[in-house]
Amino acid sequence: MREHATFESFWPFYLREHAKPWTRAWHFVGSTLAIFVLVYALASQTWWLLLAVPVSGYFFAWVSHAFVERNKPATFTYPLWSLIGDYRMYGLFLAGRLDAELEKAGVSTGRQANEG
Repeated sequence: MREHATFESFWPFYLREHAKPWTRAWHFVGSTLAIFVLVYALASQTWWLLLAVPVSGYFFAWVSHAFVERNKPATFTYPLWSLIGDYRMYGLFLAGRLDAELEKAGVSTGRQANEG
């Protein structure tokens, strides 16, 4: 059953489902690999490799949910929002703004303890 009717409602939930730094790190690895596989598949016109894009991205994400976060990936209930959330989280990490978003969602990053 879907609990979130909007992406704005889903986003803090998504961040809380990625509360552990290693979960986010493995998502970063998977997302980066998926981007590289996509670019390579398009540049080389190796079309069958397009099938490897979601596999390469989701493999690391799902393993991290199973063994690090120990929760069910949001992908199974919110596939599109989860994909959007993953790349939003990825972009915020690259921009150095992810910790602030995590803290707004109620995820402790330890940043406040280091700033005092």
